[in-house]
Amino acid sequence: MTPTAIIMMVISLVTIWGGLVVAILLLRRQPEHPESDGD
Repeated sequence: MTPTAIIMMVISLVTIWGGLVVAILLLRRQPEHPESDGD
């Protein structure tokens, strides 16, 4: 693999896994509440 391909692979992996980790941390800190009707 060329260095450019490796760099692009690392960037994409960091983006995907980083986003997953951030989402998990945010949901642990402030879980989503199920939407309920205002009735």
